This record gives sequence, C-alpha cells and structure tokens, in this order.
Amino acid sequence: MSKQKRLAVILDLVKANDVTSHGVLRKLLGKRGIKVTEGTLSRDIRELRLVKVRGAQGVSHYRLPEDWGKKPPLGTLKPLFLSAEGAENLVVIRTMSGGAAAVAISIDWEDWPEVLGTVAGEDTIIVVLRKKSDMPVIRDRLIKIAEG
Repeated sequence: MSKQKRLAVILDLVKANDVTSHGVLRKLLGKRGIKVTEGTLSRDIRELRLVKVRGAQGVSHYRLPEDWGKKPPLGTLKPLFLSAEGAENLVVIRTMSGGAAAVAISIDWEDWPEVLGTVAGEDTIIVVLRKKSDMPVIRDRLIKIAEG
C-alpha cells in the first residue's frame, strides 16, 4: 500500500473513531490489513498534523485541525488559555489539559517573525523567540488574543 493511501485510511479512521492511542490506531489499521511500525505511525501522525484533545468524558483522542488548507485559528487560544509568562527569549503558556498541541500549531502557523518555534506538552507550551527583546511583545500579544 502506498503512503498516500495509508494516510487517507488513517484520516478516515480518526474521523470515524475515538482513537485514543497509537495502539488503538494500529489495531484499526490492522483490521484493514495495514501493518505499520510505531515509528512510521508516529511520523504519519505528525505529517497529518493530528492533535490529541481531551473529550467531554476526560479521555484524550486524536483529531484533525478544523480547516484543512487554512491556518488553524489562533482563536483556539481563548478557551484553552490559563496563563503566559516570559523569561529571556522564552514564553511559557499554560493551557487547559490536552490543549497545548492545538494552540502550539496555531502559533506556529501564524508565522510571526519573532517566533523561532514552539514545543508543546499536554498543558504547557514553550515559545522560543529570536531575541530577548521580543518576549514582552509576544507574551502581551498572546494574552490580548486570549482575552478576546
């Protein structure tokens, strides 16, 4: 099976099921006759830009960004935002549990010239800035967006 077909199957599975882990996704792929290694599956998930979000029952599952072909709206920051603090050339953003990846992707896609990149965990994002002097500008911009 080609990579593109495998990616299309993964998208279909994530849209139709609550895929809570790599293991669940591998089992679903296996039922369709597709065997993948953990490394391949991780690369596919990154390439598809799947993000893990916490559902209403508190269980995290993979989802797709809402608008394919468009930037994810930085408006995702508002309902997920808890705080933003800075030091040197870093801004640390705290989000609701499970919200960091979606917010980090939105920040990355904004392509702000001051931002070198982001690193996201479950509820914390580190925004790496090009210069120390950019820290208050970006921190304040993020807080303003979060406040609406």
